[in-house]
Amino acid sequence: RGAAALYVNDLGISFDTLPMRRYDPRDLQKALAAAAQAGYPVVMVDSLSPFWKGTDGTLDQVEKAKSKYGGNKFAGWKDGTPLQNEMIEALMSYPGHVVVTMRSYVDWVLESGQPANKGMRAEQRRGIEFEFGVAAEMDAGNRLRFIKSRCPAFRGLILDQPNGARDIAKPYLDWLREGAKEVDPTVWINAASAPDATPDSLLALYREVEAASALATPLLHPQTGKPISLGDLIKERGTALKAAS
Repeated sequence: RGAAALYVNDLGISFDTLPMRRYDPRDLQKALAAAAQAGYPVVMVDSLSPFWKGTDGTLDQVEKAKSKYGGNKFAGWKDGTPLQNEMIEALMSYPGHVVVTMRSYVDWVLESGQPANKGMRAEQRRGIEFEFGVAAEMDAGNRLRFIKSRCPAFRGLILDQPNGARDIAKPYLDWLREGAKEVDPTVWINAASAPDATPDSLLALYREVEAASALATPLLHPQTGKPISLGDLIKERGTALKAAS
């Protein structure tokens, strides 16, 4: 609800905010597509939890869908699961850095009739934190514990009141720059829209993008301006060229 804007003077940097009042996972995909089109190098989703259990979030979508299946909530996940998965794919395929926050709570379960504390759990689909390159949890005392990291510098690390720029962003960016291959999705988008594209060239392009795990890259359709994934854009153009021939 625009709370991030309250920190602008504390951080000494400028950034844009997009307050949202409903949390349909498809709306987040639209926001990501618009941000990609505008060339934002970094997107922060604060927080992802409402897209799970907020107004029109995944759980709401399942509740609404169950009426199609005779009130069977389990069957409602036929609609809810694809929405959730497509949202995650859009986050993972964004052409820039993505930082996501989630609320957390203590996960209590009954063991032999007694409540057992299983630690903190993110308020989102179980296990979602492991989709990201780095995942950490912060306690009430502002101690940050890394629970998963592809970057060796963070594995098993606990930071007390960390400085985000110095302790997290810099070592992570340094590690990425050492071995990460720079990918510019505009090259693929231009190839998909090229006047001289052929069904065969588009099939090769699709395979290249698929190998880079970038099929779900969100963007705005070059003609309609509506959100679409890179993979769907390539398939749409290929189908149109085949029909034309």
